[in-house]
Parts: sequence; C-alpha cells; structure tokens
Amino acid sequence: MADKESTVFIIDLGASMKAANGGRKESDLDWSMSYVWDKISNVVASNRKTLCVGVVGLRTDETNHTLAEDGYDHISILQPLGPMSMSGLKSLQPKIQPSKTTEGDAISAIVIAVDMIDTFTKKNKWKRQICLVTDGQGEIDPDDIGDIARKIKDSNIELTVLGVDFDAPDYGYKEEDKPAIKKQNEETLKKLVDSCGEDARFASIVEAIDDMNEPRAKPVKPYKTYDGTLTLGDPKNAPAVFEVRVERYFKTHLARPVTASTVVVKEEQAGPSQAADDEQMDGVELTAVKQSRTYKVNDPDAPGGKRDVEFEALAKGYEYGRTAVHISESDHNVTKLQTQKSFKIIGFIPKEKYEPLLNLGESCVTIAAKYDEKSELAFSSLVWALSELDSYAVARLVTKDEKDPIMVLLMPYLEPNYACLYDVPLPFAEDVRSYQFPPLDRVVTVSGQTITKHRLLPSDELNQAMSDYVDAMDISNYGIDQEGEPAEYATIDEIYNPAIHRINHAIKQRAVHPERPVPEIPPVLLRFAAPPTELVETVQATIDSLIKAADVKKGEYTVHSLVLRFSSLTFLQCHPRLKANAKGKPLSPSQAWMWTLC
Repeated sequence: MADKESTVFIIDLGASMKAANGGRKESDLDWSMSYVWDKISNVVASNRKTLCVGVVGLRTDETNHTLAEDGYDHISILQPLGPMSMSGLKSLQPKIQPSKTTEGDAISAIVIAVDMIDTFTKKNKWKRQICLVTDGQGEIDPDDIGDIARKIKDSNIELTVLGVDFDAPDYGYKEEDKPAIKKQNEETLKKLVDSCGEDARFASIVEAIDDMNEPRAKPVKPYKTYDGTLTLGDPKNAPAVFEVRVERYFKTHLARPVTASTVVVKEEQAGPSQAADDEQMDGVELTAVKQSRTYKVNDPDAPGGKRDVEFEALAKGYEYGRTAVHISESDHNVTKLQTQKSFKIIGFIPKEKYEPLLNLGESCVTIAAKYDEKSELAFSSLVWALSELDSYAVARLVTKDEKDPIMVLLMPYLEPNYACLYDVPLPFAEDVRSYQFPPLDRVVTVSGQTITKHRLLPSDELNQAMSDYVDAMDISNYGIDQEGEPAEYATIDEIYNPAIHRINHAIKQRAVHPERPVPEIPPVLLRFAAPPTELVETVQATIDSLIKAADVKKGEYTVHSLVLRFSSLTFLQCHPRLKANAKGKPLSPSQAWMWTLC
C-alpha cells in the first residue's frame, strides 16, 4: 500500500506580497504560488485519497481557524486538510489573493498547521509535512521556539521554510539592502528549522522554483510477474532435480504518456433527467462521453439493405488465404497451446557466445522467495555458479496457466548480501529478421570480380578521419562529478522521456491556469536533444578534416541525379538483359532511365 501523506501549505498573503521584487514582472505572491500550485496539482493528478493537502493563509484580513486562543489573529484555514480534487483546486484559487494587512505571526501559523495535522492523522502512520512560504516581512514572536520545535519533532513533522528572496549562499544568491525586520525574521525562522532536526529544510524559494521543472520519475510499486518454482531437470522422470522457490519482478517496463478521454462541454440548459444520466466528471465544464457500438450485416430484405445483429450472434473467423475459417467458441481451445505455470531452465551457454542484439523486450529480475532460507541458499549457489563460470542460463517461462510460453536468458548479478538473476526475452525463429545487404568493404562486379579500391568505397584517409571523429566525439567521460572530476555523461537517471514529461507539464499548467497559453518546453527536457555545444566546437577541426576526406560538397547531387545513379547500379546488377549487354560497364544516366521505363 502506498504511503499516506498529509501536507499543510502556509501561504503568506500579506500586503507586502503584492509587490514585484528582484526584477520580476509578476508579484512575489504569484511567483511563489507557481511552486505551490505545482505541488498541489501533482496531488490532484495522482488521484490518491491517501495524499491529503491543507492550506493556511497567513496575514489575512480575517481570522478563521480552530484555536480559540489569543495571538493567532489574521490566520485563516483556506483549505481543510483532506484529499484534493480538481474542484477543490478551482475553489481554492480565488482565495489566494494579497490582503490589506501586514499583521500575522508565521510561528503561530505553524502551530495551527501542527494542530491540523495532529487532529487529522491522530496516531496513525502518516508522512507529515508543513511548508511555509513567506517573504519574512511580518512581525514574528520568537518566544517559545524551543517548545514548538520539540512538538514538531515529537509529531514527526517535516518542516520546510521557503523564503521569498531569502539569502542562499550555497545557491549564490544574496539580497541587497534587505530590511532589518526581514533579516531578523530570517534568523528566527532559520533557528526554528535548525531545532527541528535533520529532516527540516530552510531555503530560498528561488531554489525550489528552479528545481520545479526537473522531471521526477514516478515511483512505482514492485509488480510480481511470477511466483513459483524455478526448476532444473524433469521432476517426473529425472531422479535428481534442482528446484527452488523464486519471485520475478519487472526491472524495466515501458512508461507511456497519459491518455486523453473523450469529453464534451456541458450544456447549461441540460434538464434534470439528462444530468442524471450523464457520467459526471470532477469539474464544472466537462462530462464524459458514453460510447456504443452496433453491428450490421448485408441483408437485401432489410430496410436500407442492412440488418442489425447482436454481439452474441457474432463468431470468430480466422483469415485463410482469401477466405475465413470459422472456429466456434466451444472449439476455441484447439487454437490455444495448453500450458501450465512453470519456470524451467533448459540449458546454459557461455557469456561470450551470447549476442546482445537478440534481447527482445523488457527485463525482469528474479530473486529467491522471501522468508525461505532453504530457497535463498539454493538460489544463491546457482547465481554464484553462473557468475564463476561466466555463463548464462536459458529458461522457458509460463507465467500463468494457459499463457503462451516465452524463452528468457538468465544473467547472474551479485552484490554483498544480494544475489539475483536478470532476464530478457529471447526471440523465436519467427521473430528474427534476416536481411541481405551489399558488403561495405568491397564491390562485387557482374563477372564475380571483387574490387577493394572503388569510388564507392571509403579510402584509408577517410577511414582514419572517421575514426578520429568518433574518438573526438566520445562522451563516455564528458560529464563532471561533484568533485570536478570527469564522470559519465548522460546517465540513465538524467535522461527523461520528453514525451511523457512534456504532456504532464502542459496538462498541469492548463489545469491551474486554463486562460494562459501553454509555456515553452522546459530546457531540461531538451538537455540531451543534441550533442554538447562545447564538444562540437572543440572538435570542429576534426569535423572539417572528415568533410574534406569524404569530399562532401554542398548541393553536389540533386534527388533526380541520385535516383539515376542508383538506377544504373541496381539494374546493372539485377536485370538479366543488362547483365548480358552491359559487359561490366556502368550505364549512363540516360540509359538507366530508359531501362526503368521498359
């Protein structure tokens, strides 16, 4: 089960948040809310009832909360703690407006947020978080900070304070001519955060906003694809059989962009009967569309020449030449291979004899069954043996009864206190595509003569120039680690699917701000869309040498001339009349063109 999370956002709505500072065109409130809306919209998109959000307004014109004590004025609960939906997001947006007051204590707002979380989560297992967004220009009472910090730690609450234009030495930002009250409040809030433990964070909100466009891979639960025994040998006939209980999970699985549903704009004049029949969506403008399908057959006696048939009256027909072969549902089992759930090792192959190009799909990881010491010992011995012998195992896998079997290659992997088998599907004979292409290192004439020096073959100079170019464009160590040392460039953890995150980014922006145009693609998604500019500039001399060696000239051939050249070569090798009459000489473009018309 996914972790339950409760988060309370404290938003400073004081009059000072109306100003636009730091050379920005938008107000401090709007700029800060871009981070908050991003976090809330992520909760809405997840559609999980265990992700709960509450919003508290700080320095509001009125007072609205549950603590009946003095010292908590100008603080309002704008959104009670609970699941967040699209309609809740829409109702919250009009409430986020700068007030006309400067009064309101941020520490008191944190106390109210702690009370909201304690009341909502009680003593149950929750991940509790409070996020304060403020410009630090309101009055803050530093008394009782120690007691409040102890309460936050006792409640296992992660406190995050994000300040508008707060100093961030590690990020390289410092506000000049800072007001004295803001400087004092920064110190007070920093002291509170430092007293709340290692999980508490204090930062300038510019860091959070800049990090906002960095994609986040969606965490997924382990999905078990097989749970049973892994066997070596025939349990029915062989006297000695290796059998161990294992579990198999996805290691890589194709992630896809979110899909769109078919919707229609609601009609304002819709009657009560129509509204009752419609499938309502979480929103006020759209409603889901119900689809229906009808089946018709040709019937000269029916009106219009077609007659409706029920789905139950349909039968399956398999294409066979220009006709179809009917197999009834009762006999449908004859088309399926009768299989039983199993995971059997067929044999072993040396590691160096396996060709990686045969990998056919998504990889999985197999481990010994949990809480089974006998299986863990036997499975570990198998993994160690494969590793010591530099070998792979080939296995036949049927994940469920009546499922089609697949062949997989099992590869050993060892770490301290961890042993597993990675597997990839192997192709059957029908899955392999074999194509014949002309050789790249020689030309075979019609007479069978082999030519290694030809205008269509690369020269030694060109081969060397291409080799130098490939070496110069090596990016395996083009990256830089935190210590400034060369490191791997474009690791898997840094490469995100731009199709997935672009549509998520666009949906998120349109959900929060439907009246605004969708912003440009974040640069982080295009980071690896082209080679590094600095690297290309560095190897430009090598590129020029390659162009010179290849004798590349801009606009040397038109498409028409290339077609004629290709026609002459192709027909010279393939057409029987050309083989008999060409006598090993290439055709002219006009001759080739005439032959193509024959």
